[in-house]
Amino acid sequence: MSTSILETKDLFYDYSGLQVLTGVNLQVEKGERHAIIGPNGAGKTTLFNVITGLYAPCRGKVIFKGQNVSGFKPHKLSRLGMGRSFQITSTFHNLTAFENIRMGVLSRMGIRFNMFQRVDKLKDVTRETDVVLRRINLHRESAVPANALSYGKHRALEVSLAMSTNPDLVMLDEPTAGMSRDETHSAVDLIRRLTEGKTMVIVEHDMDVVFSLADRITVLHHGKVLAVGAPNEIKNMQEVKDAYLGHGGV
Repeated sequence: MSTSILETKDLFYDYSGLQVLTGVNLQVEKGERHAIIGPNGAGKTTLFNVITGLYAPCRGKVIFKGQNVSGFKPHKLSRLGMGRSFQITSTFHNLTAFENIRMGVLSRMGIRFNMFQRVDKLKDVTRETDVVLRRINLHRESAVPANALSYGKHRALEVSLAMSTNPDLVMLDEPTAGMSRDETHSAVDLIRRLTEGKTMVIVEHDMDVVFSLADRITVLHHGKVLAVGAPNEIKNMQEVKDAYLGHGGV
């Protein structure tokens, strides 16, 4: 019996005739942290967007939890248990950190926002929101609007939002992009803690982040899968060094 939570089968995608994905077969096992890497133009972001429903595949299938979800919209995938972050921050900018997390908690608890309902009186929601803020070290900034947070804390808020619905699979797109080295270290620690016991797929350029987080890595090159393996295997594959990591390794 398959333990895969996510698969793509012979996936193709093109932009106005320009082939970007050419028969990608990806398999993500339940409970693993899986990284997708490759040089610029390899098709990483396109693959990510096809899986998460922003694009519909031109050919092939996306299988999530045994169901063909090819072409499903993001909101439908979210209801099925797939959460995602974006390369560009996607928080509710004018809401505070507390209000952002509360939105996710409300969603997870199946509580619809009602303008006549005093949300702040829902003690369970408030308590859970506070717990999440402390977990991501944002409790001191709970009243700060998202757009006034530092870049690193803003990205931490976004990753937490992706996790706030308690998804079976979380997809993270370049979560450390633009961060300083210290912010990156904090982000890696946060991601590791938030995804403990979860299934995660991460697209990331920073190889230190990839090799410190991933259980398994898929390397894309020219829209195809070049290699799949554990971090140590990927580091030592000559074809990967030639295509992406450089002859000096990492």
